[in-house]
Amino acid sequence: MGRYLSEQLGGLADRSHRPLSCPHQVPASVEVVVVEMRREHPRWGARRIRLELLRTSPAGVGSVPAVRTIVRILHRQGLAQPRPRKRPRSSFVRFERPGPMQLWGIDIVGGVQLVDTTTGEVREVKVVTGVDDHSRFCVIAEVVERATGRAVCLAFARALARYGAPQQVITDNGKQFTDRFSRYGPSRGEVLFDKICRRNGIEHLLTAPASPNQNGKVERFHGTFRPEFLTDAGPFESVQQAQVAVDSWVAGYNTDRPHQGLDPDSPVTPADRFAPAPTAERETLQLWLPPALAPADPDPADGREGPAQTPGTAEPVQFDKVVPPSGMITVAGKLLWLGTYRAGKTVRVWADTQVIHLLVDGARVKSLRSHLSVADLRVLVAQGAQPAGEPPLPAPDGSTAVEVDRVVNRVGTISLGNHAVLAAEILAGRQVSVRIEPELLMIFDPDTRELLRTRPNPLTAQDLQHVRGTRLAGPPPRPTLEPVRVQRRASNTGVIVVAGQKIALGRTHAGRTVTVTVSETTINVELPDGDTHTVRRTTTAAIRSIKGQRPRTADTSVS
Repeated sequence: MGRYLSEQLGGLADRSHRPLSCPHQVPASVEVVVVEMRREHPRWGARRIRLELLRTSPAGVGSVPAVRTIVRILHRQGLAQPRPRKRPRSSFVRFERPGPMQLWGIDIVGGVQLVDTTTGEVREVKVVTGVDDHSRFCVIAEVVERATGRAVCLAFARALARYGAPQQVITDNGKQFTDRFSRYGPSRGEVLFDKICRRNGIEHLLTAPASPNQNGKVERFHGTFRPEFLTDAGPFESVQQAQVAVDSWVAGYNTDRPHQGLDPDSPVTPADRFAPAPTAERETLQLWLPPALAPADPDPADGREGPAQTPGTAEPVQFDKVVPPSGMITVAGKLLWLGTYRAGKTVRVWADTQVIHLLVDGARVKSLRSHLSVADLRVLVAQGAQPAGEPPLPAPDGSTAVEVDRVVNRVGTISLGNHAVLAAEILAGRQVSVRIEPELLMIFDPDTRELLRTRPNPLTAQDLQHVRGTRLAGPPPRPTLEPVRVQRRASNTGVIVVAGQKIALGRTHAGRTVTVTVSETTINVELPDGDTHTVRRTTTAAIRSIKGQRPRTADTSVS
């Protein structure tokens, strides 16, 4: 009534309900500090400003305001614009390893500029980067002229020597890291990066094609590295000058810059959460590096030894190769056949100037006369071969027998010293080994040393001298004791044929399929009514089919 009496109708208009004072309002001095931080560092957001206030405690700031309070200050001062969020934060699936040195993310980024002081020409060089998944600690930041496989492996090797080997690394599908999408596929063997990982027990993970978010930690590192360093740095006159500048920025990133992904509420730097591999572990499991990476020697301050020294010129060496889909590996320019069924397996090659042994899963699968010279062994050592121990031959039995490896041709014969020896037609195309004794030839499986066939020895002592690929024989092969199970369909008269032997079951079983167990002396027929019909085996013919309807290759261990 007082407002109406004094101001008439104008006194009834709504007025502001804002209180004259607000005890919890942010002091003007705090707002000034926030605004100055934002103007000095335009890329800092509200969270980063709050972390810096907590870390530095500037004068005039009593209590640090909340993130939303700093957001409102920036909006009020026109230093930030509210943007609608396209996707809720809760919809993102994040992953983080529980401890350091468990996963490294490695990638390559460009943008560093070099200038030729003579011509003024500017060119771009690359930076090989690596970030620890748990701590976001930058473990690799090396400037390279070209991001070749060797340059990437050199940077990776220096990081391994400095911090130790992580449990896993994750990369994209670049040709520096993998041959997954190489033009030649795995036919040329694994790339050097994969070999370093395998020899040091590091699991190499690959992202899906066109999925950089799966290596998000290192991509986020690039999101900071590009605007904060590349925008203002360079161009540099040399790679060394650029490397010094990158090292200086990385040191600040690791030790001085709080990372919001580690703790959004308190300032935590990557160095606070990172720890290299323990010294005892690094001394127990020595780092393996190919001798060809000579510049990748570790820093003297680390106390780590470099790559193994070159063995004696005539000493045997050993190295690993992955069998390509073709089934053939290359050793010093010569193709060695292992079979397409071994594609993808890792083969250990033991070699000297006399013999080459090939091992799969620790078992010797093939031996052949060596074509290597002393110079070839030196080249293999330079490519990463290691000194080898004793040859992986089976213990000799004291006899004068020798062994050779042969492939059975399509008519079932093998060649021994200008003699065509019948092995078995069913063995056509199969790799076999032959034990040559004075009176007997024993044909056996080279993987299991299971005896397949025996034949009289047609070779004379003079013929034996011309047999190629001979080696000292191991223990005599042994035949298998397991019977062969096949299926047969009875004819209209109730007769089946197994290994060339006719067995009458009766017209009541005409057209039925039965299971037959064939051993060396008996044949057991499992009848549909549950009964078993047993007859004595009267033939030595090979079993040529397993299925009664669609013949397939049979186990040839029983004749």
